[in-house]
Amino acid sequence: MPAQRSYDAVIVGGGHNGLVAAAYLARAGRSVLVLERLGTTGGAAVSTRPFTGVDARLSRYSYLVSLLPPKIVHELGLRFAVRKRSVSSYTPQGDGGLLVGGGPARTRASFAALTGSDREYQAWESFYGRTGRLARRVFPTLTEPLPTRAELRARVDDEDTWRMLFEQPLGVAVEETFADDLVRGVVLTDALIGTFAGAHDASLLQNRCFLYHVIGGGTGDWDVPVGGMGALTDALAGAARAAGAEIRTGHEVTRIESDGGHAALTFRTDDTEGVVEARHVLVNASPQALAALLGDPPPPPAEGAQLKVNMLLTRLPRLRDRSVDPREAFAGTVHIAEGYGRLATAYAEAAAGRLPSAPPSEIYCHSLTDPSILGPELARRGYQTLTLFGLHTPARLFAADNDATRVAALDATLAELDAHLDEPLADCLALDADGRPCVEARTPLDLERDLRLPGGHIFHGDLSFPYADEAGGRWGVETARSNVLVCGAGAVRGGGVSGVPGHNAAMAVLGS
Repeated sequence: MPAQRSYDAVIVGGGHNGLVAAAYLARAGRSVLVLERLGTTGGAAVSTRPFTGVDARLSRYSYLVSLLPPKIVHELGLRFAVRKRSVSSYTPQGDGGLLVGGGPARTRASFAALTGSDREYQAWESFYGRTGRLARRVFPTLTEPLPTRAELRARVDDEDTWRMLFEQPLGVAVEETFADDLVRGVVLTDALIGTFAGAHDASLLQNRCFLYHVIGGGTGDWDVPVGGMGALTDALAGAARAAGAEIRTGHEVTRIESDGGHAALTFRTDDTEGVVEARHVLVNASPQALAALLGDPPPPPAEGAQLKVNMLLTRLPRLRDRSVDPREAFAGTVHIAEGYGRLATAYAEAAAGRLPSAPPSEIYCHSLTDPSILGPELARRGYQTLTLFGLHTPARLFAADNDATRVAALDATLAELDAHLDEPLADCLALDADGRPCVEARTPLDLERDLRLPGGHIFHGDLSFPYADEAGGRWGVETARSNVLVCGAGAVRGGGVSGVPGHNAAMAVLGS
């Protein structure tokens, strides 16, 4: 690569948002260079074979798709598809549980069996009817210029729903709407994934998280990426290259200098250093990383709060609840230790500096919906993947001894799952080529080390409501330097695998 060259746009980081921005800008005729620190593109949205000698390609970090607008897939001509899950969720309790999915009649019967009446089912239908209407009105705004709070409120056009999600802690509505502890917990979980907060947190962090979990696609559905998450980022990289963008892996940007109209980026590789110039710089990295590159004061620290576990099984385990087939239960999200009271206890314990005594988690089986991630022989023999996402495990708990605490957290989390199984999960785990169980766990500190997520926070920091504040720019990607834009999860309307910040940063450059 030449020691110095000028581009219309240089994108720092080849995660999925950076690739979205590169594809849009290159298709618009701009000269584009993507500089990625790692040896491959994709960032947290990658598929890997984590187990030695085992032909299973897992979505290692992020694993489901909800917020990716179909317009991005269509406009970029991506060869990428998702599949619907046949079941939304299953939550075991004792020898029974709550199944949401399989048709309205079956869901209604499951609610009645759990609670003894139709009341909770009717409340569920009413509650999610309201969030569904909200989703259809809010989701399209994510790829439009950033609305003001008043504009978004007018678009929602439902004062009760607006107050429920934008003004009062979500716990108020959950407790007013539902009576059953287990049902309350299932509702609340969407407010806690990747977010360390309680149901009544005055900051409304839980509300923001809940909002992003129920508006995706205008439906709130969470779908399975065919071929794994890496299929998306491979398609994006292909689209960017096909449009003329250059992508350089193994290139770490170490400094950005900008006067608002022109920028110079210093980078290094394993064997050289160099400088590249650009009219615009789009940063697909955290706000902390951006501040360091610009030499600015760092933003407030971020803290992730999740345990990510990948597993490969020789078979799905039998459930204590014999009314549900494991293939049906694990096709959706399995909620473990996520009753409303247990979630509150876990949060209080973690806030006090202790691992939760009964760690809550969510589990699902990608390979039931998309067996293509398994090699032919594994699929023939009935192997299955399991992805587990543990809640209320903030980074602070791992600071003293990450390795030992990771083991303790994993053991306690799997013990909660075992309590609902008719056989130990350990008996179902596959072995890798070296005879080791096929299970890997990642703490927030591991994610900070591997992906440079600040504090292991999967959203790069606290999520924001999808409207402009007093300092907000037109697209929610602007910085104090007019030619430096955020195109990662730290943007307004960032977080999750959405491509929205990448799209919006490209639109800002193009003056749309």
